[in-house]
Amino acid sequence: MEIFDFLFPKKCVVCKKFGGYLCSKCFSFLSFDAKSLCLACNNPSFNNLTHPRCKRKLTIDGCFSALAYNKTVQKLIFNFKYKPYLTDLKTVLSDLFYESIIQNEGLQQQIKKGEWIFIPIPLSTHKLRKRGYNQAEILAKELGKKFNFPVQNLLERTRETKTQVGLTNLQRKLNVKDAFLLKPHAIFTIKDKNVLLVDDVATTGSTLLEASKVLKKGGVQKVFGLTLARD
Repeated sequence: MEIFDFLFPKKCVVCKKFGGYLCSKCFSFLSFDAKSLCLACNNPSFNNLTHPRCKRKLTIDGCFSALAYNKTVQKLIFNFKYKPYLTDLKTVLSDLFYESIIQNEGLQQQIKKGEWIFIPIPLSTHKLRKRGYNQAEILAKELGKKFNFPVQNLLERTRETKTQVGLTNLQRKLNVKDAFLLKPHAIFTIKDKNVLLVDDVATTGSTLLEASKVLKKGGVQKVFGLTLARD
């Protein structure tokens, strides 16, 4: 045991049992049966793909989520994003994320084709200063190591947006409308590439849809959302 772990022993973020950030009992409450929905219409879809009838030139191609957003996952993500800001949870969360991805045959078929880049959803400057890190970027970097795909911060927020929590579907769309743009050099990196757009939670998918639109305008071939959880 490392001296740091001895002085500050880890506790399960759900039940507070000592030993690790997620004990075996609480692990058993995780559900890898996340909803398979088309982000464009939020109706059930085959293999998490956007329905052919919903596809437009700038529409996201699909969204794959690792976990159903239950109380256990909610507590894990909350502790990762907010006080006490447990960035060390990145190992547990990225392992869960990775295991779900490699078990998803539909996604595996997709990423075998073409060149892929992980791009995290960016935080606003204010939130980044307050938190000190972007949780989506941390997850993207951990996945990048496991898949040996490059990770690029090629999007930026154009303005501060409200939290999406508690907003209606329409309010969520308006909240993130025109909230992203490509960084100046990004056009040379993403042209004709495929993107795995990483975020922590997908609810209505408004954020992923808006970011995908910007990426496809910049010349990206395919965009798939990858989220740790699906609400």
